[in-house]
This record gives sequence, C-alpha cells and structure tokens, in this order.
Amino acid sequence: MEFITDVVEFFATASNWTGSTGIIERTLDHVGLSALSMAVAVTIAVPPALYLGHTGRGGFLAVSVVNIGRAVPSFAILALALPISINLGLGLGFWPTFLALVALALPPMFTNTLTSIGEVDASTVEAARGMGMTEAEILRRIEIPIASPVILAAVRVAAVQVVATATLGALVAWGGLGRYIVDGFSQRDNVEVFVGGLLVALLAIATEAFFSAVERRVVPAGLTRPSDIRAEVQLRGQVPV
Repeated sequence: MEFITDVVEFFATASNWTGSTGIIERTLDHVGLSALSMAVAVTIAVPPALYLGHTGRGGFLAVSVVNIGRAVPSFAILALALPISINLGLGLGFWPTFLALVALALPPMFTNTLTSIGEVDASTVEAARGMGMTEAEILRRIEIPIASPVILAAVRVAAVQVVATATLGALVAWGGLGRYIVDGFSQRDNVEVFVGGLLVALLAIATEAFFSAVERRVVPAGLTRPSDIRAEVQLRGQVPV
C-alpha cells in the first residue's frame, strides 16, 4: 500500500512533470526520437520493397539480407553503433540509439511489404495490364490497396517495438523515459523504476491505438480483398478473368 501511495505522490508532484528531467520533456524526447527513427526506416524499407515485390526480382536475397537484423539483439546493435558514433564525432546518446532503432524497424516493414505486394493475385494484375494500366498504375491502384492492411500492420508493430526499445538509449546517456528506469535502478528507487516502466507501457499502448486508427482510416474499405479489386477492374475495363 505504501508503494502505491509513493507512486501516486510521484505523479502528483508538479516538479516531476516540468523541467528538463520532467515527465513531459522526457516523453517528448522519447516520442521525437521514435518518430524520427520510424520515418527514416519507412523511407529506407518501403520503396525498394514495393519495387522488388512488384517486379519479383531479387526478393528472396533482399529479405534474407534484411532479416539478418532480426537475429541481432537491439542492445547488440546499440553497442556496435556506439563506437562508430564516437569515432565519427557524433557522441553518445542520440545517434547510437537512433541507429539501433532504425535497424530494429527495417526488417518487419521490408519483409511484409515485399511479401504482400508479391502475393497479390496474378490474374488481377494481368487483368489490369489488359485494360492498359501502366506498371506504376498497377502498383499504385491495384497492388498497394490490396497489400495496404499488411503493410500498415507491419508499420504498427515496428512502431510499438521502437517505442519500447527506445528505453535502451538511457544506457548510453540519452534521455527519454528510459532515464527513469536506469536512474531508478542505480539509486535503488523502485518507485522511479515502476514509473518509467508504466510510462513506456502507456506510450506503447497509445502508439498501438494511434496506428490502429490510421489503419482503419487509410485502408480502402472496398479494396481490402483481391476479389474486390478484380471486380472493379472487370467493371471498368470489361476484361474477362
């Protein structure tokens, strides 16, 4: 009971919310780095995966190379990035954490995007070609809508992983919500450790909810199944299947 009282008191103390070490500032740092890492990872992973999935060339090799990142723990990536960052004069904290988070987010987004585009029904694609669509139009208007639920699900999962893993940045002198956990352990302050873990968990849940809402709004309701796309192509182009 005393522990719960101490946790409530921590959140009720105004000084714990403001300033450079306050909850608000650390949450903003955490969200900012996570968002930047996701933006860079999406830019690196999705466009080439769309191209390779559409053309069907080199997909297996590319996925095999990218999936090597899944076998390397995030902490190991952080440890490898640390000396590189120092040697490049980028220092501790932000850049090693950023590199580790980008590496973490790349594999699921690349693999799911490539696979989902590549598995679009071939007869639907051929029907689109038969009605005169260019390859770019097929990708944009046929394959991406069909694959969008899988692609967005991969982005959502990667985003939650990035938010949760960003706490490791506190081990290399970065801020964020992980600072509460690391500082709490070093000071044997169980309340601070609990607060840090709770805040990270709540942020991960909020991230999950946000991307789930984006999925519901972005994925075309009538274009989520290959049969729907095929029907539209037939209606517009009168191309038999």
